[in-house]
Amino acid sequence: MIHRLLITGISVLTIAACQNKMTQEESNIVPETATVNRVPQKSTEPEMSVGLPPDNEAVEISRKEQTETATDMTGVIYLNEGEKRFIKEYEMNVTFKRMVEDSRCPEGVNCIWAGVAVAEVEMMGLYTRPVTMQISTMSDAKKGYSKTQDFNGNTVSLVSVTPQTTSSKGFKDLAGKYKIGLKITKGSGGDQTTQRTTTR
Repeated sequence: MIHRLLITGISVLTIAACQNKMTQEESNIVPETATVNRVPQKSTEPEMSVGLPPDNEAVEISRKEQTETATDMTGVIYLNEGEKRFIKEYEMNVTFKRMVEDSRCPEGVNCIWAGVAVAEVEMMGLYTRPVTMQISTMSDAKKGYSKTQDFNGNTVSLVSVTPQTTSSKGFKDLAGKYKIGLKITKGSGGDQTTQRTTTR
């Protein structure tokens, strides 16, 4: 008899607990039609200041980068000093080893002669040995400068050298910071008599 009362009591308590739990769950359900008031969260992004003029130097750098990107679409390859790149279209490695000479007229200075910049570039095809050549910003057969060189049936031309020297920053100051633009075209067209090329 006591067992029956005990079992009945436990059953009643269990049923009551289940009903209580179901009532709590139902109260937590929000009907679809009800609107929930949400507190807007603050953005973690910093607010932009209003009314400040743009940084002229940053605008100029951005303009130059956009120009270089546009030029890049015409087949100009840009390399930083010491950079090596594989050009899939021509199946060759190109390495901008170093600037050999930069006697260009510094920015903001009037010069009698425009000067010349000479880059040392190493070219290596898939089936050729590496060839180190010097390409200049101008062609002058008497002084041994050539703006174009031939390699593996292609013509390699130096089309740009940056940065420009200034009265305060010369060739030695810019060593290791140069960037050149090379244009490679299929077929030879360089002046063989002015090439200063060395083979390793």
